[in-house]
Amino acid sequence: MQFEVKCCEKQRHKIAYPGLVTFIVIGYSVGWSAIMSTTSQKHRNFVAEPMGEKNVTELAGIGPVLGERLESKGFDKAYVVLGQFLVLKKNKELFIDWLKDTAGANSKQSGDCHQCLSDWCEEFL
Repeated sequence: MQFEVKCCEKQRHKIAYPGLVTFIVIGYSVGWSAIMSTTSQKHRNFVAEPMGEKNVTELAGIGPVLGERLESKGFDKAYVVLGQFLVLKKNKELFIDWLKDTAGANSKQSGDCHQCLSDWCEEFL
């Protein structure tokens, strides 16, 4: 998780608590507030660069267990899962149902994977 903390005018600070959380403090004239980022580091890493030959486990929401299940059904690379995402016309409900049925993903895992692919498409397609 990342937090953006806003404080006094025209100041920007990065506050780190090792192993816990990093705060980025951006100056504003009134008070303090914190905004939590909802994407994981894995998500941000995936969306930050072209897909290339990334393994399926590099997708947000896909760990080793789901990765093995997907690989056993021919979805060994992230671009193969992207193909299914596009065949389903980027439809969140259809993709989530497909990932649940195909790999036994739960709602959070399949939602994270959908958001990851959706954000990647926004950046690169």
